[in-house]
Amino acid sequence: MFQRHLFVCIQNRPPFAKPSCGPRGAQKLLESFALEMEKHGLIGRVGLNGATCLGPCESGPNLVVYPEGVWYANVKPEDVPEIVERHLVGGSPVERLRLTAPGGA
Repeated sequence: MFQRHLFVCIQNRPPFAKPSCGPRGAQKLLESFALEMEKHGLIGRVGLNGATCLGPCESGPNLVVYPEGVWYANVKPEDVPEIVERHLVGGSPVERLRLTAPGGA
């Protein structure tokens, strides 16, 4: 069983539709998390999945960490080491990246 589970939105909508996380670099973000989690020995202890629409499309790429239910917005690959070290390893969310009111699709 995982201690935590991370879901990264990788939704790809057509260019004429509302914004989505995929075109904003979500796949690279997912790959960055996989590499950084492996460096910290988290594979098997922390789940990592790509997910279709998480809801707050305007602020993507978005991700959520459970069981805490901490949402992050506008995350970039360069933010990944900080999220992994501070939140996934240390248990303290990265406040500067938090999305405080998710749900606006």
